[in-house]
Amino acid sequence: MSYRGNHNYLIKNTNYSDYTGVDFSKISTEELEKLWRETLGNGMHGLCFSMYEDGQKPGDIITEEQVRRRIQIIKPYTKWVRSFSCIEGNEHIPRIAHQNGIKTLVGAWLSDDLQTNEKEIEGLIELANEGLVDIAAVGNEVLYRGDLSEDHLLGYIYRVQEALPDIPVGYVDAYYEFSHRPKIADACDVILSNCYPYWEGCHIDHSLNHMQQMFGQAKDAGKGKKVIITETGWPSEGSSLKGAISNRENAMKYFINAQLWSAKDNVEMFYFSSFDESWKVGAEGDVGAYWGLWDKHENLKF
Repeated sequence: MSYRGNHNYLIKNTNYSDYTGVDFSKISTEELEKLWRETLGNGMHGLCFSMYEDGQKPGDIITEEQVRRRIQIIKPYTKWVRSFSCIEGNEHIPRIAHQNGIKTLVGAWLSDDLQTNEKEIEGLIELANEGLVDIAAVGNEVLYRGDLSEDHLLGYIYRVQEALPDIPVGYVDAYYEFSHRPKIADACDVILSNCYPYWEGCHIDHSLNHMQQMFGQAKDAGKGKKVIITETGWPSEGSSLKGAISNRENAMKYFINAQLWSAKDNVEMFYFSSFDESWKVGAEGDVGAYWGLWDKHENLKF
């Protein structure tokens, strides 16, 4: 996910939740850290799985041992895990997750490389046929990046749905893409929506309400279909963006409010992300490396 610009004008001024979040003005830093730990300890619906250690990047082949170690770290805190690819070691994630009693949202990473897309789609179908896929995601932000046409993406979605009739199949993109592309929303069994107040320059004090509005817009586009927040989070370091300040306090505040709201309103949400990943400094800038709940050495941050 990289900066998208301001899409606030798309969001209706509608109250999608009566939960307004914690009043952090009366909480000390020590109390904030304690509340963060308690919130994490209470567990969450889902986590986006960070594959790569320091010095690794997409394209590297990741071992089963590395995936197993990181699954063991996050296991006490999450019911679901989201993976982003079905090749280069990513295929270990759903297998090891299921072995540890964790459900899986498994993604096939699609791009303009059609040969690799075939490997991803076939890998997703194979994993599902092994009983390792609870929800299938066909592509991640493909339309936002402009890698594929809408019709080409629809072809992949229909192909996976035909192969996996008993598994919910969706596509992951920013919340507003489903409003812009009703054919995609109509094709999906489930709406898989990324919601990042940070990337729209939102001040932390308004971030929970802004995410609720994002979620509500995706719900409107889904016309009654289940909507899952497949990514949301806040960076703990790095350059800031307009009113969105990247620091440890805001990262803790956002996590706490997001988790309390999702639990209260029964919103299925995958938090981004589990571990910091140094390679993510490309299009996102220096802030890209600091979205994890754990740092790059696999230690809890706060």
